[in-house]
Amino acid sequence: MRPRLALALLLFSLVASAHVGSPDVFLDGQAGPYSLFVMVQPPAVIPGIAQIQVRVSAPGVTDVSATPLAISGPGSTLAPVADSLTASTDDGQTFNGAVWLMQTGSMQIRIQARGSRGQGTVSVPLPALAQRSLAMPQALGALLLGLAGLLVFGLVAITGAAVREARLEPGVTPDKGRRFHGRVVMGCVLALVLALVWFGNSWWNSEARAYSAQIYKPLQIAPSLDGTKLTLRITDPGWLPFRKIDDFIPDHDHLIHLYLIREPQMDRVSHLHPEMTGPGVFALDLPSMDAGKYWLYADVVHGDGFSETLMSNLVLPQIEGRPLSGDDAIGVASPIAASGVTTQEFHLADGYTMRFDAPALAAKRAQLFRFELLDLQGKRPEDMQLYMGMLGHAAFVKTDGSVFAHVHPSGSISMAALMMTGSSHNMPSHNMTEMDGVLPNAVQFPYGFPTPGHYRIFVQMKHGITVETGVFDAYVT
Repeated sequence: MRPRLALALLLFSLVASAHVGSPDVFLDGQAGPYSLFVMVQPPAVIPGIAQIQVRVSAPGVTDVSATPLAISGPGSTLAPVADSLTASTDDGQTFNGAVWLMQTGSMQIRIQARGSRGQGTVSVPLPALAQRSLAMPQALGALLLGLAGLLVFGLVAITGAAVREARLEPGVTPDKGRRFHGRVVMGCVLALVLALVWFGNSWWNSEARAYSAQIYKPLQIAPSLDGTKLTLRITDPGWLPFRKIDDFIPDHDHLIHLYLIREPQMDRVSHLHPEMTGPGVFALDLPSMDAGKYWLYADVVHGDGFSETLMSNLVLPQIEGRPLSGDDAIGVASPIAASGVTTQEFHLADGYTMRFDAPALAAKRAQLFRFELLDLQGKRPEDMQLYMGMLGHAAFVKTDGSVFAHVHPSGSISMAALMMTGSSHNMPSHNMTEMDGVLPNAVQFPYGFPTPGHYRIFVQMKHGITVETGVFDAYVT
């Protein structure tokens, strides 16, 4: 057996939740008779306000409302009063609004649409995370400190004057005794005010520490290699007491989805599925892989529907491993192109072609990304298959590794969480099978780039027993 290889572990200083550096949540689904494209921007602090945008694919919807509630437990049935969304003045098919998220954990926002064809409901799962504390601006702090000092000075001066002069006739000068008593009272009031300020500051710091304990701390994952066997050990740095490392539930039939992307070229990608061998421990025998430094992104879903993406990086030697099997897939491409380029066609090693109907790409814009697989004759493959229960999977990755989003045709939400809300059957018709039972050779992914820059999109579709991986560059303005 080859000697054990130590792997470099790098925990990114990024917010890691359901996705890395991509906090917005997208869902393309059906609310009864209505097709909705939903984007939710979760707040960075909890309690906080989540911004919601709902785009209706066809006219006829007159009212859209949103309700936040827990995915599971008593809170999942005790819904608060719904908040109405407002139709855009520029586009009557777009509705905007906001809801308060009051607790940390696995939440859902229930969207209800009403119109000429009745009403329908779809739920959008999302992790409610306190990601940071909001600091007070220095200018505001200085202003408030000055005002506080003025109030303290005024209070002390008023009490001193009250003792010295309140009972004197107008124009009478306080004697030495009154002035002495005034100074004593002023000193006592000043001491009392300073004591109150000290206790208030202590209370504030205690609350700040309690809130800091609620700020999201991602699970840590440490990879190690023994020959061709990769082992992943998950540890909890401490966040909330109810989080566990052995309560993962299957998402697309797998407890963990592992992406390995060689950097900085981003010319190799592996989508693998280790098996759990113990609490928080996963392992698999690697397929053949090229040497290099890889980003590691691992998606897991907890039993309450809370999704996390764990991050690390590792250095691999040349691996002569097992053949690919099951749902595992590997993609090979040229190194990333120069910034400013968006590619629309990718030629696969077996002669097939994958095409990208690239829209105008801009950050913070909810969009549908359509990809099509063509055979050697440029036609739809006759043996199209579902890949892990869907027409395809996609990973949107920024070239500096700061953004990673594993996206499905239904959106950026795990199917396990979507099933817990009862909305897994509400996928849009354009991402389902055709009426005659023949699978289409095209798939759409709802997503929005969080920041401008250069991205790579890895798209996987299946025909026969072959999982094809298309690789596209995307330049986002």
